[in-house]
Amino acid sequence: MQLNSRAVPCLSAQRTCAAWIKFTSAMALLSASTIAGANGIALNEQSASSAGTAYAGRSSSALDASTIYGNPAGLTKLQRSEISGGAAIISGSDDISDAQSSVAGTNKGDSVPLAVVPFAYMSTPLDDRLSIGLGLYAPSGLINDYESSFQGRYHGSYSSTKEVTLQPTIAYRINDYVSIGGGPTINHFDANLQNYLATGALNNGQDTRVTIKGDDTAIGYNVGLLVDVSDATSWGINYHSKVNYHLKGNTEVSGSPSVIPLDGKYPAKIDLTMPESVDTSITHHFNSRWTGYLGTTWKRWSRLEKFEAINSDVSALGQSAGLERVGEPLNWHDTWSTAVGTSYQLTPQWLMRAGYAYDPSPVGNADRSVRVPVGNRQVVTLGGAYLPTPDLTIDFAYGYLWDSKVSVKQSNNSGLQPEYSANYENSANVFSVQATYRY
Repeated sequence: MQLNSRAVPCLSAQRTCAAWIKFTSAMALLSASTIAGANGIALNEQSASSAGTAYAGRSSSALDASTIYGNPAGLTKLQRSEISGGAAIISGSDDISDAQSSVAGTNKGDSVPLAVVPFAYMSTPLDDRLSIGLGLYAPSGLINDYESSFQGRYHGSYSSTKEVTLQPTIAYRINDYVSIGGGPTINHFDANLQNYLATGALNNGQDTRVTIKGDDTAIGYNVGLLVDVSDATSWGINYHSKVNYHLKGNTEVSGSPSVIPLDGKYPAKIDLTMPESVDTSITHHFNSRWTGYLGTTWKRWSRLEKFEAINSDVSALGQSAGLERVGEPLNWHDTWSTAVGTSYQLTPQWLMRAGYAYDPSPVGNADRSVRVPVGNRQVVTLGGAYLPTPDLTIDFAYGYLWDSKVSVKQSNNSGLQPEYSANYENSANVFSVQATYRY
């Protein structure tokens, strides 16, 4: 009996297809960018007034209505109604060196396009103890877009995720020293992911493209406690809950070889839990001009232990390729970040700020990929506030962040993911501005 020359590559491709899609599904949703104000996939850019001190003291200083995110108990400190809003502009860079792979390609890096992160808040005191507010912000929402000829494209090509939160808030001052606050968070998560399968040998040089789309809306909460330890010192603690998403969308396969015809759309369900965090900080007024801030944040990244996607309406061929239920371990670990900052009242109209933060990577050496090539992060910031009138404040900040140099080593997990290794050095410039109007 003569062996069919097409049968061997056909069966091999079916087996390797399963391994590849498991990898893509597991990593793409959770690693949309290498650069953000916070490490992992979190964003810090919810206010410009806190950005100037590297977000040190955000849970112990109620500077404006953006305290809805930093510590909702701080609303009791705001004596007038406020409308506050602004945006942060992130310009990131990932420099790639010493790249090696068994396939040809480019390594331009700079896979993070210019991004704008907006935020808006409003608050009003109902009496001398009770206040309410509403916040709209992005706790995460990043992007990674390598060039089409990227040498490591089979381990990561394009990912885009957006998370937007609406938070109605209430705060109550228990006595002259203690306030509490909180509210539900209404969160929407949207993902659009693409990757390629190296099927050129079976497909006249053409790669197979897989696109995963999904979104969901889920409920969480944000609560905080603020204590005036003395006339000069305040301490705060804030808790952002985990958010359980059940994304619904589809997995689309296009350009597959004729020997493994998997083209089509498959309804997909993806369970994803964004982790909880605890932020605590101290604010101390040394005198009428100088103020110091010290804070730390714990993030439970170990929630991202594994990832599983379930596809339906899969053909018999797709079932044999393992398309129905796919998953991969992620093995992220919890982190503690720290920040220190100061502000100086230069004149009645001008306030200057500075800060430094250290934010360790949640991804270990064994789990680092081209999608998540992050290292331990450091941030330095400068900023300030200008009060042209007693009713209006303009806050502004600049931050420069950089990661430690890290290596990525990805093996050929299936026949269709050529091995890739490289060194990454990430950095970013972040510009923030915010306007607050009191009435």
